[in-house]
Amino acid sequence: MKINSLLYAALTLSLLLSGCGTGGGKNEPRPVGEEWPEGDPKEYGLDAGECKTLENFLIDSTHATGVLILGSGKEIFSFGALDRLSYIASCRKSVLAMMYGKYVENGTIDLSKTLEELGVDDIGGLLPIEKKATVFDLITARSGCYHPASNSGDNTNKPERGTKQPGTYFLYNNWDFNLAGALFEQFTGKDIYDAFYEDIGQYIGLQDWNREVHVKGGDLSVSRYPSYHFHFSTRDMARIGYLMLRHGNWNGRQIVSEDWCKRITTEYSTWEEVNESYNEEGRYGYGMMWWLFDDKSKDNSPLLHGAYTARGAMGQYITVIPELDMVIAFKTDRIYGRTTSHKTYLKFLDQLLSFVGTDRP
Repeated sequence: MKINSLLYAALTLSLLLSGCGTGGGKNEPRPVGEEWPEGDPKEYGLDAGECKTLENFLIDSTHATGVLILGSGKEIFSFGALDRLSYIASCRKSVLAMMYGKYVENGTIDLSKTLEELGVDDIGGLLPIEKKATVFDLITARSGCYHPASNSGDNTNKPERGTKQPGTYFLYNNWDFNLAGALFEQFTGKDIYDAFYEDIGQYIGLQDWNREVHVKGGDLSVSRYPSYHFHFSTRDMARIGYLMLRHGNWNGRQIVSEDWCKRITTEYSTWEEVNESYNEEGRYGYGMMWWLFDDKSKDNSPLLHGAYTARGAMGQYITVIPELDMVIAFKTDRIYGRTTSHKTYLKFLDQLLSFVGTDRP
């Protein structure tokens, strides 16, 4: 759909009020939680000129609508509307990975259960080999189940059904992730959105949470398992990243166990396996619904050693960089068809790391 160029320009101007160490645009105040404290960008090697360069890149080369960078829990760079709620696309999967921990550890969820044992089937039927997949296979994207998903967004290099043994081949496949959400609800007896707020959200000071905007979607004539999309603000995306950076601990309270945070960011699909699946050389291995920056990639800075990210279509990212004690929340609200490509986000990340890597005191 074409939009009036003046309207687009007005939207861009309203969203892209920005700067180093300052808050983003403000909508209606929501007095839940606290603002991130302001930090000194210079402590991370970011002088005013470099911050301006990052800002100009975001304006000229992306359609980002909100960016927040935390260094040691303080705001060192911000851009755009940090409090605007919108769809975070496949970042939802990384959130679900965090949610699984409590219930795996207390025995409510058994990752070794097969789809056959759980009575799982889908429209048109699953193949016998597909029913041998386990819950663990689903959340590591290694199920071998290539039934169509209720929503788009799969890796297009999908093998024919029945050609891969469960657990042997990585494929980024929304059917796996949607079923993982449905099984979370089946195991726990809880709605996925209510469980998120009950188990995580209420403890990390979310400023912009709105339960009413969270609804499941997808074409249920294709698959009976809907997508479970989340809507977060940029500043609340940063809270999710910061919880992971702090190994699941928030101000002394263990929200997600340290062991589980480590498990979901452990590599279960190697860099080579992910590259084979996509038929291209990328930067990542894969954990449990988190993408892991791999040292084997020639494009990854040494500063990304141990780093990982949630990735969502159209330009949504929650990137955790332990080497720098840093979190990047990057949002592209899809309003009026706005998108920021993955390649462009990585250019922004590389530029940031080039400044930090050369100038940090």
